[in-house]
Amino acid sequence: MARSRENDACPGALQTHRAADGDLARIRLPGGTITSAQMDALASAAIDFAASTLELTSRGNLQIRGVDDTDAVARLLSESGLLPSATHERVRNIVASPLSGRSGGLCDTRQLVLALDDAVQRDADLVHLPGRFLFGIDDGRGDVSGLAADVGVHALDPSTAALLLAGRDTGVRLALSDTVDELLAIARRFVAIREKAWRVDELDDPTTLLGGRTPTAPPGATWHGPTRPPVGWIEQDDGRIALGAAIPLGVLDAQVARYLAAVDAPMAVTPWRSVLLFDLDEGVADVALRVLAPLGLVFDENSPWLSVSACTGSPGCAHSAADVRADAAAAATGDPAGTGHRHFVGCDRACGSPMGVEVLVATGDGYRRREPHP
Repeated sequence: MARSRENDACPGALQTHRAADGDLARIRLPGGTITSAQMDALASAAIDFAASTLELTSRGNLQIRGVDDTDAVARLLSESGLLPSATHERVRNIVASPLSGRSGGLCDTRQLVLALDDAVQRDADLVHLPGRFLFGIDDGRGDVSGLAADVGVHALDPSTAALLLAGRDTGVRLALSDTVDELLAIARRFVAIREKAWRVDELDDPTTLLGGRTPTAPPGATWHGPTRPPVGWIEQDDGRIALGAAIPLGVLDAQVARYLAAVDAPMAVTPWRSVLLFDLDEGVADVALRVLAPLGLVFDENSPWLSVSACTGSPGCAHSAADVRADAAAAATGDPAGTGHRHFVGCDRACGSPMGVEVLVATGDGYRRREPHP
C-alpha cells in the first residue's frame, strides 16, 4: 500500500500548501491545547493575512486559508509560541483525550502530551517523519483510540497502558511512565523502514515496529470512539466548569475566535471540530455561554450540526466536484432530526473523513456513498 509519491506535501505553518483559494497554513496543536493569547494571535493572522476564518481539523489542529503573506503569518505564530520548532513543526501530530485531568478518564495524560511533544522536537531522526504520522494518547475513556493513530497508548488503569498500532491493540502492555520512550522508539523504527509509506497501516507488517516486544494480552482489539464532540455545560472533577462549543462544519470566523480568546481561559481544539473552554467559575461560564451561543457556536448536544461534516470542497479545492459545505449545511438545516453522521466530500480522497460515519462523495450529479478511510 506504499504511496507512489515520495515527497510529503502535508502542509505546515512554514511549508504551506497552494490550494485553489491561495496558500493554506496548518498549525499543529499537540493535544489540541491552545492559550487564549495564542487563539487571539491566530485570529489576527487570519484577519490580516488570510481569509479571516480558522478551520478546525480532524486531528485537533487549526489551519488558515488564502494566506497572502506566509512570512508575516509565520512571524506571528512564532511570537505567540505556536511555532516552537522550525524543523519539527509538521511532525508535532499528537491527539489526546481533551478532557483528561479535568473530567473523567482513568488518568491525567496532560503531562505525557507535553513530554512527548518536547521529546519529538529534540529528536533529530524524527525530522523525517511524514507530516501525516499521528501519535495518540487516550486516558482510558476510548475517545482518541478510535481515531486510529499510527502509534498510540490507551490507559487501562492509572499506571498501565495498551500499546496501539494503527488504532489496533498490539497486546503489548506498558507502564505509563515508559510511554514517551516507547512511542519515540516506534516512530524512529518507522522512519528507518518506511520507504515510501506515510502511515503505519501502509506497511506490509506493522508489528515489525514493536522491536521484539512480546505481547502479554490478546492482540487485535480496536476502539470505536465518538463521532460527536463533547458540547455544552460540563462539570469538571474539581467543581469548576468546562464549556464545549461545536463549530459548524469546522469553520470558525476569526472575529468569533477573538470572542473565545476574550474569555481568557485555557482551551483545547478537539478532533471532532469543537473547542473546549476550561476551568471556568459558574458565573463566567454562564456569561460566556450567553455571549458565544448567539455567535453561531453550538452548545446543544441535540443540534443537527453535530451530525454533518465536510471537506473544504469547491471553490477552495480544485479536486472537488461540488460545494460540499453548502450541501452539508443544507442537509443539517433540512433534516433537524438527523439520520446518523454524514461527511460530505468533493472527491475520492475523502479528506478529513471521521471514523465510523457515512461518507458521501460528490459526483457532479449528486452524491454516492462510500466507506470512510479507504
